[in-house]
Amino acid sequence: MEGATAGSDIDLEKWRAKALSFEGEIAKAIIGQSRVVRMISIALFARGHVLLEGDVGVGKTMLLRSVARAIGGPYSRVEGTIDLMPADLIYHTYLSEEGRPRVDAGPILEHGPELSVFFFNEINRARPQVHALLLRLMAEGTVSAFNREIEFPYLQVFADRNQVEREETFELPAAARDRFFMEISVEAPQDRDIRRDLIFDPQYHDTEGLLSKVSDHVLDYKQLEAVARAIQHSIQVSPVLEQYVLDLWEALRYPQRAGLQIDDVEMERLVIGGASPRGMAVLVRAARIRAWLEGRDILLPEDIREVFTETVAHRVFLSPMYEVHREQLIGELVDAVFSHVAVP
Repeated sequence: MEGATAGSDIDLEKWRAKALSFEGEIAKAIIGQSRVVRMISIALFARGHVLLEGDVGVGKTMLLRSVARAIGGPYSRVEGTIDLMPADLIYHTYLSEEGRPRVDAGPILEHGPELSVFFFNEINRARPQVHALLLRLMAEGTVSAFNREIEFPYLQVFADRNQVEREETFELPAAARDRFFMEISVEAPQDRDIRRDLIFDPQYHDTEGLLSKVSDHVLDYKQLEAVARAIQHSIQVSPVLEQYVLDLWEALRYPQRAGLQIDDVEMERLVIGGASPRGMAVLVRAARIRAWLEGRDILLPEDIREVFTETVAHRVFLSPMYEVHREQLIGELVDAVFSHVAVP
């Protein structure tokens, strides 16, 4: 791969080294999650928002705090609660020591346009009104406050969702989920030695101690947008691979027409929407970043397949009769698509 893109002073080889260093810093605090860290790195350099899903206690919050530290730049966090309202993200009011009403900036505005990372913890505990505000922030990078529009040119949103508890929670609407570049599943490591370390090694019980091991400002967050554009222009896609992606899309959107079969599923009723052009474009953007991280300047089928589930699965909408078994069926559908569509 050439060190810099044509007509650009961005050295992509040096930035690739920084990206790998970023992953290494995260690994100082998070063990057994190399794939998750790589997916976050891909989303970061594609400038896409990320939703983490998983059980309680698997390290989602610790992971995102480590990411925010390594990215550098101003960082804000909010906890999703049932009584949280949109205004709470913009400002908060209180009585000063003098007994006078005061208005201070909320978590979105406290750092102004310099905000680099906004972390929404347990997003499904927040009301739909809050989701709507977050959707605009993610889609447009702006919010309205104090009679003006405030832009956030460097902002990246990370959120996590508790999949276990269902009481006092609000499911994210399809439009909000589609704004997340990736949905990444975080599970407990399967390696028995890593599990033993997480349970018995005191260093993994000390959150602040682990965070202190992660170097801060590994990346210049103000340059990430330009780097992301340069990467997209630097990775070539052959006509054969373009056809492969179109075939995957066709099979995913119309599984019955493609001849796909899943046991005990009426394929003509399985998929009712989604897998849109935007979703497939996101897939290609992520695959280009993956190719770059692997040190190549051309896209391969393995790049597409590696990021397919995280970028596309949450954009496929199933009929209500199958939605209750979504996690299992989406996995089987993706497997069927890969089995059916020939790899070039």
